[in-house]
Amino acid sequence: MIDRGRHNVLGIMVNAVDYEAAIQKIVDAARASQPLAVSALAVHGVMTGALDREHRFRLNGLDLIVPDGQPVRWALNRLHGVKLSDRVYGPTLMLKTCERAAAEGLPIFLFGGSEDLLTSLQSKLTERFPKLQFAGVQASKFRQLTPEERDETVETIRNSGAAITMVGLGCPRQEVWAYEFREALSMPLLAVGAAFNFHAGLLPQAPHMMQDWGLEWLYRLVAEPRRLWQRYLLLNPLYASMLCLQALHLRRFNPDDAVRPKREILYG
Repeated sequence: MIDRGRHNVLGIMVNAVDYEAAIQKIVDAARASQPLAVSALAVHGVMTGALDREHRFRLNGLDLIVPDGQPVRWALNRLHGVKLSDRVYGPTLMLKTCERAAAEGLPIFLFGGSEDLLTSLQSKLTERFPKLQFAGVQASKFRQLTPEERDETVETIRNSGAAITMVGLGCPRQEVWAYEFREALSMPLLAVGAAFNFHAGLLPQAPHMMQDWGLEWLYRLVAEPRRLWQRYLLLNPLYASMLCLQALHLRRFNPDDAVRPKREILYG
């Protein structure tokens, strides 16, 4: 089990952990009914905070940020010498958490996506983990929630008996959700993004070799060019440039140079 603490990557405090340490933190919080906001950040996720001081505040207010992308792991190793041998990939973290939850009788709640996606996802997870308990599911409204709808969502999840909530709203909406619902829901909230679509069988995953080489972005860009071209063709070079500045000590990316959000966004 590896847990080498939190480290600054472009002003975002990323945890240098492996799967075992991350899952243990999640399970411990679930057993104790304690809040634990978790996100798996790749380059795009890190850049949402690096370029937005309010969102940087949210991200650094989460309890556990794992290095989802290989370039984020490489940054941790290069900048801070943590010697992580593998990333903590959000879709795999979701599966490993479900496996542990099934073994320990910890019910999960699925939040986000469409009704059809959730139906397929629940079916696929049940096939893989027959003992996994589902406390409930709730589809996204694909818009901001009213305060009344937020309260209804909190009550639904609280009363469901869930020990862990998986959130699939896409980045950065799911991180905003985890940040804003953390205190109201005393349980782990896992922002796992495209994992819902991957595990429901609606979106193919990159081959393992491309993942290992940090080229998953290229596979996804080819699969969804219209939606993702700006994310990858603009943000990836900017990430590399900013990382060089940090590595050469030419620019200091201060995690404390953030601004508390003035209002809740209430995605749902």
